[in-house]
Amino acid sequence: MNFIKNNLANVLTLGNLFSGCIGAVHLILGDYKITAIYLILSLVLDFFDGFVARALKANSNLGVQLDSLADMVSFGFIPGLTMFVALTDNSYSHIPWYAYSGFLLTVFSCLRLAIFNLDEDQKYYFKGLNTPSNTILIFGLYYAFKKTQSYELIFSNLYLMIAITIVFSLLLVSPVKMIAMKFKSMKLEDNYPKLALLIGSIIILIILGTVGIPMVILYYILISLIFQKQLT
Repeated sequence: MNFIKNNLANVLTLGNLFSGCIGAVHLILGDYKITAIYLILSLVLDFFDGFVARALKANSNLGVQLDSLADMVSFGFIPGLTMFVALTDNSYSHIPWYAYSGFLLTVFSCLRLAIFNLDEDQKYYFKGLNTPSNTILIFGLYYAFKKTQSYELIFSNLYLMIAITIVFSLLLVSPVKMIAMKFKSMKLEDNYPKLALLIGSIIILIILGTVGIPMVILYYILISLIFQKQLT
């Protein structure tokens, strides 16, 4: 029983990794809906592995390392692969040299995860954009483009795609504070940023639906910038 208790969170983490691997394969194959499903599964598992570890008091150094390694695939490799696929227009017979620039997102995701593991300040906020949010933004933009032709301006412009790659790669490792959905207290005034984020996100999704998913991440960044002084 103790073995199950101590390792249940790690099993969920490995499930996140496995789900990310499947999502990456289907992304290459052009099955974007399947990739979206497995990304959602990875997000759910990523949330619950930490929740379960805390609930069962089964936190461990092994769990910390596994969590980052799993996230590196689901939320590090996939956004880079998404931009690579976008820059090749899903045609691999001739891969242009600039398509590999998409993997800057993967490189900086790795750096961001390593920094996070060593930084003890990021308990109630993040420094820089967290990797799951970055993945939702990058893949969400491309998924909406492929399914509804939304954001065509982005994916019809090589320089804009590369600019987005560079900007969000740097944002991953920036010192800018970002909202984390962890409650330091239950006082209303301490949670204004979270409430503004939650209410605004719901409104965006109601109005725009699936197309609004990447907009939620941009709104998240904006709200975090507005409430910088309250994020401690």
